[in-house]
Amino acid sequence: MVAREVTLLPRHWDWLAAQPGGASAALRRLVEEARRSNEGADRAREAQEALYRVMSALGGDLPGFEEAIRALYAADDPRFDALISAWPDDIRAYVTRLAATERAARTA
Repeated sequence: MVAREVTLLPRHWDWLAAQPGGASAALRRLVEEARRSNEGADRAREAQEALYRVMSALGGDLPGFEEAIRALYAADDPRFDALISAWPDDIRAYVTRLAATERAARTA
């Protein structure tokens, strides 16, 4: 267990105190429920962030980089593919593999 500070409004504390097991147990249940229900979205966001970091490191100076990033965040896959099509083969191939992972996570 790790103790940390949480700032809530008084009505939130009142509600938590009335829950079975008290505030800590209620918060743990809420966090676990949120983790389960957001698992797919979290995976998609993490894949998108990883793709962004790779693209920034390897392709930040390449033509169409900024527009490709916009297409990535807009989930405009055809535009993204078109924008990176002129990139060097090795970079494009790596980015394309990561984009496939991001797309699979997004549509799962």
